[in-house]
Amino acid sequence: MKRALDLLTVAAYLTLLAGTGKAHDAVAALVLGAVYVAGATVGFAWVLRRARRGTSIAYVITQLLLGYAVFVASWAAVGAVLLLLVLVSHSVLLLSPPWTLALVVLVPFAHTGMAWRDALREGLGMLAAAAFAAVLTHLMVREQRARTELAATHEQLRAYALQAERLAAVQERNRVARDIHDGLGHSLTVVQMQVKAARAVLATDPGRADAVLAKAQDQAEQALAEVRRSVGALREPRTAVPLPEALRELVALASAAGVPTSLDVTGQARPLEPAAEESLYRAAQEGLTNVRKHAHASRAALVLDYTGEAEVRLEVRDDGAGPAGDPHDGGFGLVGVRERAAFAGGG
Repeated sequence: MKRALDLLTVAAYLTLLAGTGKAHDAVAALVLGAVYVAGATVGFAWVLRRARRGTSIAYVITQLLLGYAVFVASWAAVGAVLLLLVLVSHSVLLLSPPWTLALVVLVPFAHTGMAWRDALREGLGMLAAAAFAAVLTHLMVREQRARTELAATHEQLRAYALQAERLAAVQERNRVARDIHDGLGHSLTVVQMQVKAARAVLATDPGRADAVLAKAQDQAEQALAEVRRSVGALREPRTAVPLPEALRELVALASAAGVPTSLDVTGQARPLEPAAEESLYRAAQEGLTNVRKHAHASRAALVLDYTGEAEVRLEVRDDGAGPAGDPHDGGFGLVGVRERAAFAGGG
């Protein structure tokens, strides 16, 4: 915008230079015009940078008086009119609309001193030109600001999109970590305990050791199936197994691992959101893993309660003593259970 106004100012001065040949004081018009051009380019840039109301008002008044002088000295040359119109555009950039309106009204008074008919005719024409220049400049400023705001909004949207993408990636990494811990970690824990049990009786009871190792082999195969299931879940949605059925399979595995476990389902079973069913299943899996690893229990039980109208409750019970110290320290299992519960809207 400023560069365009600078070019218009220079073009107006060249027009003034070409049109003052018949003026009675051409030299004065050209000198005053040169001073006006310097003020409208260098001076205007300085005032625009300072952005102070008092300085802007002083600039507009000074340029208006210089414009009047150039207009009179050049005998109302077209170039002088153009210089005054440039000042109107400057006022739009520097001052509020009321000040610009006042300048638009004052510009035609450059015709003061002419015969009243000529002054009225020329003054109305200049008034219309000044109003047009003010409106046009105002519209251009609004468009420029709108483009700037649109560009800023676009950058904000891009930043929000990148932030959302990073958050989604973090959530997906946490979900995969929970799946690995709750699925593969659970299976490997069972395999480890069965191998230990087989080694303990290998010398005295090879038959029993072989049976325990066979169970360990089955559990290892199930662990591989769990890995395939998790990888498949990353590629495409899978058909969900009803929660009570999935828990019965989990209870059977826990019993085979050496801790007799039962399942008690109360209330009418009903379909849940996939995230809720996955959270309950993983919580049961983690609970039974902790029972085997830390509780020193002889029995365990899962209780799945559907009696609540808007909620489902899962309990993992055992008759063991539990670990010494804070059970929240040193592991990721309970952290994953809490994260899953929070994600599914539970607690």
